[in-house]
Parts: sequence; structure tokens; C-alpha cells
Amino acid sequence: MRFRDRVVFVTGGASGLGAATARRFAAEGARVVIADIDTGRAEQVAADLPDALAVTVDTGDAASVEQGVADAVGRYGRLDVIFNNAGIDGRQQVLHEMDLENWERVRRINGDGVFYVLKYGIEAMLRGGGGAIVNTSSTAGLTAQDNISPYTFTKAGVVGLTRSAAVEYAARNIRVNAVAPTVVMTPLVENFIQGAPDPAAMRERMESFNPKPGIPTPDDVAGVVLFLASDDAAWITGHTVPIDGGYVAR
Repeated sequence: MRFRDRVVFVTGGASGLGAATARRFAAEGARVVIADIDTGRAEQVAADLPDALAVTVDTGDAASVEQGVADAVGRYGRLDVIFNNAGIDGRQQVLHEMDLENWERVRRINGDGVFYVLKYGIEAMLRGGGGAIVNTSSTAGLTAQDNISPYTFTKAGVVGLTRSAAVEYAARNIRVNAVAPTVVMTPLVENFIQGAPDPAAMRERMESFNPKPGIPTPDDVAGVVLFLASDDAAWITGHTVPIDGGYVAR
């Protein structure tokens, strides 16, 4: 019960990593705000938790983020933890043939959106005396892969923004860290595997992507997020933790 009575704001909380982490926070006593552009699914996740609020938030829109944070504070009085998780992949395209719409869409959510959540979330945290923030980067922000330059650009930016925010607010009792997962077995990934011409071959390929065999689950990521957000990590700030079975090391 490390988060008893603490208020946790989770973006992208209606599915995947966000939903799994929201459930873990609730299981440890938190009051959770499920922030997502998909109102219906956010409400479904919130309904399954003992004390939760669903808010409709488009993280790429500053006014929407500001209102979502205000709704959370209006309900619970403060914010103690933020899991700044909402993001998109975008289309795979070689850089010089990149559609500008693809670039701008990924940048809007993965870049601007992370900044907006930090801006308005930190304002609320400062009024409450501090807290902890965990951003979602990716192994793609620490390494390079073909044809995903907007995603790599934004996820590397999350690493830098995490460091900047950690330094700026360390003396004001706000810690800021990030996680950098490899491919995680979410429903989207499972659907991708099942939709391949040879699902068994695709599964085998993905399970051998990292030095550690297999594919991590959303709960594997959630456990690291909860640690970084907890008092157990009181002296950890400004770091990005790969959850990758050794991918970055290799």
C-alpha cells in the first residue's frame, strides 16, 4: 500500500501500459485519474477501480490537458503522481519520403503532449508540496531503428525533457524519471502478430528481439513505474530506465 490516499494521474490510461499501471496503483491504495482521449474506455477502466475518475484528455492539445488536470484536482484536491504515458507510433516511412502529416502527428502527441502534461501537472504538484513523475520513453529513444524517425525523435526528446525537469524541480520536492520499454505484449501487439501472414513465425521473431527471450507484459512495465513513483526511489531522479531484456546493452 505504498500509494494509500495518493492521487495518481495516468495519461493513456484507457488501455495497454496505462491501464495496467493504473490498476497496479489502485491495488496499492491510490486514487487514480484515468486520462485518455477515448472517454468510453477510460470510464470502463475507472469503473473497475475502487476510487477512480475518468477524464477526457487529448494530450496534444494544451487546453485539454489543462482542463484534465483541473478536473483531477477539483475532484481530489491535489496531484501526487503523474504517469505521463500517452503516445502513438506513427507510420513507418523512410525519412526523406516522410509525410509531413505523419511527422507532425507523432510530434504533437509524443513531444508536445509530454510537455503539456509536465507543465500543467507540475503546476498542480507545486501547490500540493511536490510529487513524482514517470514519463514513457522507449528503447527507440536510446537507440536507432529504420523508418521510425518521428518516433525516435520524440522518444529521445522525452529522455532530455526528463533530465531537464528533474534538475529544475529537484529542490522543490518533485522527482522526474522515465521508463524506456522495448516492444510490450499489449493487445495491439497481439493483434499485429495474429494479423501477420505467418503468426507463429512473427511471434518467434518478436520473442527473440531482445537478448532475454520472450516479450514483456504491461505489468512488467507497471512494476518499474510504481517503483520509480514510490518513496523506495526517493533519491532517483533524472534517469531513464530501459525495460528491455538487455536490448540497449547489446
